[in-house]
Order: sequence, then structure tokens, then C-alpha cells
Amino acid sequence: MRRNSSSDFILLGLLINSKATVVVFAVIFAIFVVAVTANLVMIFLIQLDSRLHTPMYFLLSQLSIMDTIFICTTVPKLLADMVSKEKTISFVACGIQIFLYLTMIGSEFFLMGLMAYDRYMAICNPLRYPVLMNRRVCLLLAAGAWFGGSLDGFLLTSVTMNFPYCGSRRVNHFFCEIPAVLRLACADTSLYETLMYSCCVLMLLIPISIISTSYTLILLTVHRMRSAEGRKKAFTTCSSHLTVVSIFYGASFYNYVLPQSFHTPEQDKVVSAFYTMVTPMLNPLIYSLRNKDVLGAFKKIFAQCLSTQKVSTSDA
Repeated sequence: MRRNSSSDFILLGLLINSKATVVVFAVIFAIFVVAVTANLVMIFLIQLDSRLHTPMYFLLSQLSIMDTIFICTTVPKLLADMVSKEKTISFVACGIQIFLYLTMIGSEFFLMGLMAYDRYMAICNPLRYPVLMNRRVCLLLAAGAWFGGSLDGFLLTSVTMNFPYCGSRRVNHFFCEIPAVLRLACADTSLYETLMYSCCVLMLLIPISIISTSYTLILLTVHRMRSAEGRKKAFTTCSSHLTVVSIFYGASFYNYVLPQSFHTPEQDKVVSAFYTMVTPMLNPLIYSLRNKDVLGAFKKIFAQCLSTQKVSTSDA
């Protein structure tokens, strides 16, 4: 049996002394399975179906990769802690968890701004779209989103983990989220927290500005469209993206921009559970259920799998 190191943290979990642990475990496990499966299927479909080899779906595949890593960063540890008496996490593992979730959040911030820009180019500049959003540009944009997120993760993680933690090691959370960990620091963190919130506001404002500008121009263009079918398709695609943006940015705004005086540990855990578990599950479902191309690709692949299975069965 592993002995706890003095540098280990203890995660108090999502629920403390709750009789509903079994039910909550089952719900979280189901959400995890659906989220990982849906995102992997989305990546798989986009790679296999040539009709989905477009900038929009390339960026969507990047979102699915981020969501898969995001939910795998926190939920497996949470599920393990719910069935284990030992709820410790090492100092290094805590730092890795902070780095990964910050990287994924930051990358998704930038990626959603890029997805809005892509829709603007497709709807407002359709003739120039293939040139302005070619494969090289898409790769550079995606790389920029990943780099921006990882830079944020590296900077904030290195500072957070360099504070002295000499008192209680009991983190009132289900994973190592920075505000919860900083409450245990035996040093003044007020300046760092102010800088961190300023950084988060900046990281939110840049993509939100791009999204707001893009969709304002899109709405003006759609309003002038003569084709009812064209308007419907544009609204369907854009409403899916706006739904995802509203959910993700709303939760992130609460956790990282709203002053700590408006927070309680219990509220923080609920909001964190929402954007670390529910959002990665909803993203692929929102995009797939409201997208004829994705549903068509799924039906095509499913039909091919059934026909292959029938052929192999008849040969046997």
C-alpha cells in the first residue's frame, strides 16, 4: 500500500459524505462514456468521409480532440476517488492536471473564435473561401489555438505550483483547479490572482470579440439572402456554434472572471463539473444531431459496417 507523501494533496471530491454516491457515480460514468464515445466517433467520421474534409469539420475535429483530453484529465481520477478510501493526488500529478485542463480551456477559447471566423468567411466570402481557408491556413490556425492554450497552461501552472503549501493539503474540489489549490497556499496570492483574472479576461475578450463581429456580419449577410434554403442552412450551422459558445464561455466566465466574493466552494464544484463533463458531452451531440452532413456520414459508415458484417457472416 502506497504511503502518502507530505507533498501529496487530498481531493475532497464532488460530494462530501453523501448517500447518493452510487447514483452520482453512475451518472458521471455514463456522461464520461457518452462524451468520449461521441467525440471519438466525430473524429473518426471526419477522417473517413471525404465530404467532411472541409475547414469547418477540420476545426470541429480539433474541438473533439480537445474535449476528449479535457474530460479524461479530470473524470477518471474523480471516479477512482469515489470508489477509493485514498483520495490523494501527488504534487506532480496535480501540476499535470492543472496544465492539461488550462491548456484545453485556453485552446478551446481560441478555437471557438476561429470557428466563428471560418463561418464568417464561408457565408460572407464564399467565392474567396477556398483560397483564404486552404489546408495550410487551417493547420496554422489550429496550431495557433493549441499553442495559445499551452502557453497559458505553462505560465499559470508554473507559478501556481511554486507557491509554498505548508499547511492543510485538503483541496475542497474534485480536481486540482487553481482557485481551490491557491486557498491552501501559505503566502499572499492576491497579486497573482489579480493577474490571473486579468489574463483570463483577456483570453475571453479576444475570442468573444471575434465571435461577436463574425456573427454580426453573418446575420447581416443572411438577412440579405434571397434563398430560404440558404438562410436555413446558415442559421442551423451558426446556432449550433452559438449554443456551444454560450455554454462553455458562460461557465468559464463564472469560474475565472467573476470575483471570488461571488463564489462558494460548492457552487465552484457544480460549475466546474458542468464545463469539465457536460460540455465535452454536449459539443459533439449538438454538432452531429443538427448537422445533415455528419448524420449522413454516420449512416453511410454504419451501412458499410453492416454490409461488411453480412458478407463475412455469409462467407462463414
